[in-house]
Amino acid sequence: MKPHSNAAWALMLPAAAVMVFVAVLPLLAVLNYSFHDIFSLDKVFWVGTDWYEMIVATPRFWASLGRSTLFSTLAISVQIPLGIAIALMLRKVGPRGASLMLMCLAIPLVVPTNMIAGLWLALLRPEGLGGQALSALHLTLDYKFTALHTWALILIVDTWHWLGLVVVLAYAGLSSIQPAYYQAAAVDSATRWAVFRWIELPQISGALWIVLLLRLVDSFMIYTEVMAINAGGPNDATTFLSLELGEDIKAYSYGTSAARAMVDFIFVLTLVWVFVKLRQSGEQTQGGPP
Repeated sequence: MKPHSNAAWALMLPAAAVMVFVAVLPLLAVLNYSFHDIFSLDKVFWVGTDWYEMIVATPRFWASLGRSTLFSTLAISVQIPLGIAIALMLRKVGPRGASLMLMCLAIPLVVPTNMIAGLWLALLRPEGLGGQALSALHLTLDYKFTALHTWALILIVDTWHWLGLVVVLAYAGLSSIQPAYYQAAAVDSATRWAVFRWIELPQISGALWIVLLLRLVDSFMIYTEVMAINAGGPNDATTFLSLELGEDIKAYSYGTSAARAMVDFIFVLTLVWVFVKLRQSGEQTQGGPP
């Protein structure tokens, strides 16, 4: 029997050191700032939890929290089912056709975030391809002054950006399914829904949990696209938590922005904790690892 070795932990030390410098120390600094009123480096005054009390007592904060939660729910509800449906269709195309489609769907993932909104807004100009298509169909997209249109545009842009991630992971899970499972389902005369429910969905569930977590956190903190499209308008209809934080930072209100960042961080951390608990509960129900 080989003696027990902790060498693997030593290999983690470089990554742990990097995490301390890029994550833990900045987080502690922000936490410290959140308890102070900062005018300059030599004018820092302790205010305790005043910033936190002010933030949570503001109706605008709860309204922004509701809008952020609604957007994350809509983004996940659209992107996850749509990505799975596309992955299932790609299974019928064949390896070469599927590879080409996956490459096309993955292109938006490598586009810089600060360019995405600009690309779509240029496309939707009256002289752009999208603007001409809307005119030909006698449709109007008034994303500057109509809240519903603004929400629709932001959701479309976010879906275009991240749909490829869902498709790639779902297709990878589907590709790992052995043909014997489909043959057994055919012998049992299983319906298409039964095949998806009992064969395909369990195979892609691991990848779906990962993409669900990533999309939950990222959609909740969306900023660049929303700011570029309508800066939270019209009439604060798309003012999410991330935009309120950006406003405090631009106003050089460091104490308030630090407290707001910590509140957002705690809320997102709570969502992740709930997500992990749900995942563990699902694994125990299915007889997986606890």
